[in-house]
Amino acid sequence: MKFLTAGVPLSSARSSAEAGLRKVAELGLDGMELEFVRGVRMKEDKAKEIKGLAKKLGLVLSVHAPYWINLYARELEKVKASIQRIYDSARIGALAGARDIVFHPAYYLGDEPKKVHAQVVSILKELTERLREEGIDVVLRPETTGKPTQYGSLEEVLELSAEVEGVLPCVDFAHLHAREGGRLLKPEDVERVLLKIKEYLGEDGLRTLHMHMSGIAYGPKGEKHHLTLEESDMIWKEILAVLKEYGVDGTMVSESPNIEEDALLMKRFWESLG
Repeated sequence: MKFLTAGVPLSSARSSAEAGLRKVAELGLDGMELEFVRGVRMKEDKAKEIKGLAKKLGLVLSVHAPYWINLYARELEKVKASIQRIYDSARIGALAGARDIVFHPAYYLGDEPKKVHAQVVSILKELTERLREEGIDVVLRPETTGKPTQYGSLEEVLELSAEVEGVLPCVDFAHLHAREGGRLLKPEDVERVLLKIKEYLGEDGLRTLHMHMSGIAYGPKGEKHHLTLEESDMIWKEILAVLKEYGVDGTMVSESPNIEEDALLMKRFWESLG
């Protein structure tokens, strides 16, 4: 399992991606998720430099695409802009050496979930085909979302992954927990998540997981904001223990407010499991 920070560590002297990667390596972590959440502003030359530095330091990279994505927007221009943001994240991310491109797919906007799902499937089939044709070797990772108004239940992202080549899930445990007002309360709840993944994607699905973890505050409408692991009710130790028991492999990204501290906390606990 690789443990990553969501963006540049807070203890980094500078906020650049290069400084962040060096800090990640210094801390003994395994990589970093490049945060394109406010827009894809990284230039091609810079992306290639990042790829070289990450390779030199032995680090893995992933990308989080901009927040402003809704593949089910009412306005066609907003849908087109959302597709472009995913494409730009994939193209620049690939140049930087990242393979996993995470994004929040859509909102229901009061419509039937199946109708939203059908549109998202159609769009992602076209987009993944374009990426393949252009030789952009990435995996698009629709993320499980933290509010019931957002498209992105576990079942929905798994159905997407089963239906569209080049798509696999980003399993955000904090979002899963918050979406249903506290879903992950005991190890058996975590087992059910993993068995659902295996049902849709087989054993290979458990060997290539991209995951997010943090504490989270939530209410009747789902996610409110992220918390550190220790100040939340996330059963993070139990989650990691069940992942280990089921032979899960892949990447775990810390999205806690103290990103590197919780990344290290998880990595040390994971290693203690033997």
